[in-house]
Amino acid sequence: MVNLQNRYYITSNRESGFGRYDIMLEPKNETDDAIIIEFKVYNSRREQSLQDTVQHALEQIKEKKYETELLDRGISKKRIRRYGFAFCGKEVLIG
Repeated sequence: MVNLQNRYYITSNRESGFGRYDIMLEPKNETDDAIIIEFKVYNSRREQSLQDTVQHALEQIKEKKYETELLDRGISKKRIRRYGFAFCGKEVLIG
């Protein structure tokens, strides 16, 4: 992420919408898309697979409306990318 500082304003754990996102990358120019990232650790009591964990992360981004800050700054919905990262030990799935 440090290598992206020339292209993005990088923030973490700030309030937006109805919660706190994990990481947000706001583009410094109009040719780049904004990125919202949510990290989740696999919980076998709630989820059956890493894919379920990824879906939980993506649902949280949507339900908590983390894109609110970006929309308020004039970035269109079609320029906002959402990524859920699911971890189980050293195994990672990104959706």
